[in-house]
Amino acid sequence: MDRKTIESLFARAGNLRCLVVGDLMLDEYLWGKAERISPEAPVQVVDVLREDLRLGGAGNVANNLLALGCQVTVASVIGEDENGWALLKAFNRQMIDTSGVLQEPGRRTGRKTRVIAANQQIVRIDRESREPLPPPLEQQLCDWLQGQLAGFDVVLLSDYLKGVLTPAVLNTVITTAKQRNLPVLVDPKGSDYRKYRGATCLTPNRKEAETASGVPIRDNESLRQAADTLMASVELDNLLITRSEEGMSLFSGNGETVHIPTVAHEVFDVTGAGDTVLAVLACGVAGGLGLAEAARLANLAAGIAVAKLGTSVVTPAEIIDAITLAHRDSDSKIKNRDVLAAIITREQHKGRQVVFTNGCFDLLHAGHVKYLQAARRLGDLLILGLNSDASVRRLKGPKRPLINEEERGHILAALDCIDYVCLFDEDTPLELITALKPQVLVKGSDYTADNVVGKDLVESYGGRVELIPFVDGKSTTNIIEKVLERYSADE
Repeated sequence: MDRKTIESLFARAGNLRCLVVGDLMLDEYLWGKAERISPEAPVQVVDVLREDLRLGGAGNVANNLLALGCQVTVASVIGEDENGWALLKAFNRQMIDTSGVLQEPGRRTGRKTRVIAANQQIVRIDRESREPLPPPLEQQLCDWLQGQLAGFDVVLLSDYLKGVLTPAVLNTVITTAKQRNLPVLVDPKGSDYRKYRGATCLTPNRKEAETASGVPIRDNESLRQAADTLMASVELDNLLITRSEEGMSLFSGNGETVHIPTVAHEVFDVTGAGDTVLAVLACGVAGGLGLAEAARLANLAAGIAVAKLGTSVVTPAEIIDAITLAHRDSDSKIKNRDVLAAIITREQHKGRQVVFTNGCFDLLHAGHVKYLQAARRLGDLLILGLNSDASVRRLKGPKRPLINEEERGHILAALDCIDYVCLFDEDTPLELITALKPQVLVKGSDYTADNVVGKDLVESYGGRVELIPFVDGKSTTNIIEKVLERYSADE
């Protein structure tokens, strides 16, 4: 994931108009300490020290979007009660547009109260309505959606099965959005996902995907089976299944699958992590990222969210910091062949796609950098096989390289687009490719595919060869000739 791309995304997030439709509720937290047992019953007595009231459900999705810098509008139905007025007050305080929020007399606005002591949830108390919207309110909400959808860049459906997202409301949102070429992203609930037919992408967790597909997910094969079942029944173009400690898997209608490994964090609370995923995914898609890249960003944000206690948001600064931490020292990126082979095997087992290229890279220049950046975009990890000094001399002559292998290795390892560097002493990288088994083999377009060393090997296990154009006029030889010409003229 390129930090500059993500920084650019958040810089323009203020122009992204996001509509959140779904079930609104309040999340109440009572924080305290439990040091004794009640004399009335065998239960803990919690001495409440602090109270906290937060936006929950679709409100937490909206809050996450707001934290990312987006413009946010919410559409829903709540009660004309104390909790409903508290919700509207909280939205107004956050400058979230509630013009699409209707109120129904007699409806209970959802409020979930969690009692927490010593960072442990003791009990949760739910007060809510779950009845489907009455026809007049359902029609009023549908009319608002039909009239307003054209003003947004992305639509998010946050379903908590509390009665707002009825079949009629879902059909109105999805049909109208498709007519306007708006992406519709859904955090689904229930056992029948056909009500979301036509949505751009659904984001169920593993348990939800099992329930809706009827397929127990135990391994990659059953995961694929569950995904195929859901995509066929719902006529989906994309499905993103979140898999807890195993990361995420993105399935597309063209048969492509992208497995995204989890980002290691200590898990304190998974409450609201799905809301974070939906919000960050939507921000990425609305901001021009491809769905796979947006999913990687959402995966990173979810790792930050679960390290927090209670319903919470993730900020651009936290995300950028996490990306920055992944940019390691050059020393740690230079590996010998055996160590790197073991690392790649582990990464491939997590579903990551490994890209390999090689070269001398003597006198690093802009053409090299652009080539390497293009290679990195072809997968999840870029491995650079670097010719040793002895190998360069045999290929280029006794006066080369100008920069020794140790210095070349550290300069290249400092590039964000390169994940690992491995020196090789042979005339060709075939032995290194054999040891590492990358899925994508990259060379410059001055080669033909048939002339690429390792092509047959990589293709034998299902990999592929990619040729990338070089920048015209940029080469080490040209730099050397220019230096010689300039300094010879001075003499």
